[in-house]
Amino acid sequence: MAIRLIASSSSATLFAPSSFSHETETTPTRKLFGTWVCQNNSRFHQNKHFELKASNMQPLNAVTLQAGAPVSSLATERVEKPAQEEYIPFLETEKEEPTLSIVVVGASGDLARRKIFPALFALFIEDRLPENFTIFGYGRSIMTDEELRNMISKTLTCRVDKRENCDEKMAAFLKKCFYYSGQYSSEEHFLELDNKLKEKEAGRLSNRLFYLAIPPNMFVDVARCAKRRASSENGWIRVIVEKPFGRDTESSRELTRGLKQYLSEDQIFRIDHHMGEELVENLLVLRFSNLVFEPLWSRNYIRNVQLIFSEDFGTQGQGRYFDNYGIIRDIMQNHLLQILALFAMDTPVSLDAEDIRNEKVKVLRSMKPVQLEDVVVGQYKGDCDGNTCYPSYTDDMTVSKNSLTPTFAAATLFINNSRWDGVPFLMIAGKALHSKRAEIRVQFRHVPGNLYNRKFGNSLDQAGNELVIRIQPDEAIYLKINNKVPGLGMRLDRSDLNLLYKARYPREIPDAYERLLIDAIEGERRLFIRSDELDAAWAVFTPLLKELEEKKVAPELYTYGSGGPVGVHYLAAKHNVRWGDFGYED
Repeated sequence: MAIRLIASSSSATLFAPSSFSHETETTPTRKLFGTWVCQNNSRFHQNKHFELKASNMQPLNAVTLQAGAPVSSLATERVEKPAQEEYIPFLETEKEEPTLSIVVVGASGDLARRKIFPALFALFIEDRLPENFTIFGYGRSIMTDEELRNMISKTLTCRVDKRENCDEKMAAFLKKCFYYSGQYSSEEHFLELDNKLKEKEAGRLSNRLFYLAIPPNMFVDVARCAKRRASSENGWIRVIVEKPFGRDTESSRELTRGLKQYLSEDQIFRIDHHMGEELVENLLVLRFSNLVFEPLWSRNYIRNVQLIFSEDFGTQGQGRYFDNYGIIRDIMQNHLLQILALFAMDTPVSLDAEDIRNEKVKVLRSMKPVQLEDVVVGQYKGDCDGNTCYPSYTDDMTVSKNSLTPTFAAATLFINNSRWDGVPFLMIAGKALHSKRAEIRVQFRHVPGNLYNRKFGNSLDQAGNELVIRIQPDEAIYLKINNKVPGLGMRLDRSDLNLLYKARYPREIPDAYERLLIDAIEGERRLFIRSDELDAAWAVFTPLLKELEEKKVAPELYTYGSGGPVGVHYLAAKHNVRWGDFGYED
């Protein structure tokens, strides 16, 4: 049975079809499923018809579109079903699931092959993707669907706890992957892509996510083509863009203006994959759900904060890209500054994305631009260890022999607000160092009038407490405290209260790209960078970058596999932070 709503210019009434009624047309009222419906012999002319779909088995109430109309003025009639009309069954309650089309632009590139496709496969295994989804690789390389599947299958792995039927899952995922070859600036090619997407979507409600794994100079062209020729007609469209977002404040603003010609701010998802790391995600939980930490999170108790990002390898074939940006743009201005903003922000009104991002912007706008005297830059040189030799940065064929691009930088930053005034935030980022790590180290002030100062002798700095949040590798949170060594004497020792994630949580930790991709699909924006946030971040580093380039500051050389340039010792001493405090002794 179908229910129809017939509306005229003056009123509208809910009717039952003739097959349901057995009363005469002269009956003044009758009861339909417990709902009284008025009837008379009057006819509507030139009525507009609306289909009403019942969502459950509950009775439908009589409806009028004219508030306050007297009952006697309502007209009803039995309506015969026209042959050409298609009715929605009264008992049909299922809602059609929308489709999700994911387009990876730059599908043949290294980022797509190593990170994006494996992350999508992991989400598929975890049943986090909708039932109706399609993945299209888009690129300039000529490739068939089967060649794309062969390429990405080499990088797909199942989780340790999801190994059962792994080959079957992989085959099912690869069947959902297709490829289309086209130019990034061709609207005609994107129109053809749109037709292919529509074939897979089969007329259902369609949502589309474009991941731009391409150089930034192509972002605007792809955004234009995607919006004009491959945008969803009845669902949402979202575009993920990868860093770098410009080289300085002006180029970043120009890129933002270009994207906003075709996309709204809510449609742009600026991804910084380090924001998807498990320990970064846990940072707010640690702060705002543990009473023991939040009261201490200020200048009153914290002496300094270090944000350390080190890699134990060089540029590894990325010399051309890296020489154009350098370590400050590549790591400091985005990765480390984003983590610093999360670390230092005040309590947000809620966990809503805009509330969190508002607090981050406040922190960034409170920061002084970095001064040259508070910075040390370095560049790694080659070294031989036995039969193994490591190249210098300028040995890369794509890098100029006279390049001044820093592969290491250490900087001291300050936040001018009541919570953090006077507390130095030390950033260290470098390549070809002796270890691979990303961590936050929070050093607390010394205990006033400490009774046990004598027991530490000349190493009073070691008596301070330190909280370490290790983002990678071997995710962990540990607090360094002082305690008595068991025995008859009074000897003090520094020990760790340690939460090692792989010991406490043995399941595999999702990759950062998995979390950020599912957030983009679900429209969760709190880990993505807003345009005003990006503008504030560039304002912190742009004056320094211009000064380094205008004065042609030569980076201090350091040996491949060492702890970095010697100048870092002097920068640490300037702010009363010992070199050992950076954790290289751990």
